[in-house]
Amino acid sequence: MTQSIDLLGRPTENRRVGAGTEGMAEAELGRSDRLTAIREGRLASVHSWELVTAVDGPGTRLTIFFAGCPLRCVYCHNPDTMEMRRGKDVELDEILRLLRRYRKVFTATGGGITLSGGEVLMQPAFARKVLHAAKELGIHTAIDTSGYLGAVANDAFLEDVDLVLLDVKSGSEEVYKKLTGRELQPTIDFGDRLARSGTAIWIRFVVVPEWTDAEDNVEKVADIVERWRDVVERVEVLPFHNMGQDKWDSLGMEYRLRDAQPPSKEVVERVREQFRARGLTVH
Repeated sequence: MTQSIDLLGRPTENRRVGAGTEGMAEAELGRSDRLTAIREGRLASVHSWELVTAVDGPGTRLTIFFAGCPLRCVYCHNPDTMEMRRGKDVELDEILRLLRRYRKVFTATGGGITLSGGEVLMQPAFARKVLHAAKELGIHTAIDTSGYLGAVANDAFLEDVDLVLLDVKSGSEEVYKKLTGRELQPTIDFGDRLARSGTAIWIRFVVVPEWTDAEDNVEKVADIVERWRDVVERVEVLPFHNMGQDKWDSLGMEYRLRDAQPPSKEVVERVREQFRARGLTVH
């Protein structure tokens, strides 16, 4: 078992895949064969999985954390999920066994499966197969994504997704680039597609002092979210925390928010009110 930190700053016990699993060990495949297996969706690099309640979607969720992410968010609370090489190889059948094992729990709680990361859309073929299998079992499905790689989630992929937890990290292109190292527009494009397809969205926005908390930046985020109002079920405003700092240190990575403090309750409430002013449901 390992300990991760969720977006609300809560330590969560989870099962790190690899030791004691029945998945295919990376050593058993050559590099070329392994990449082919990942590309075809027979194999995935997975960091961990956990059972959580009321965090990654409705009900009790089996959340699968994929390894690898194209963004380098300065406030990332689990930087050990950034690179695929830090995950363990897991075969599709292993995940399907988990779905069947917890199916009754999902039914009893109104829960389901959430594919997270890292970034789930870095391994779309595997994710698509898991989502499709879950739907065939009558299990609610969700993905937690920045939307940066949304173009790889084709219409067939989205047909098997009931809910998208979409991280809109900034409304300013300049701030977004400084925060993540990438561009904002792909997230907007993906949100537009979700709105057209009628896919439910929960927005996640992290309030980071001196990075994302400026009133004009929040207004820009609200402008973006408002265009999807027909499918946005809620906006989750999440205060920044630095509980992942030790992980950055252990990985030998520079943590740029070392001296940053969580936002005040007043600032967090002001941000929530900015979204409420648009008629959005805010948590």
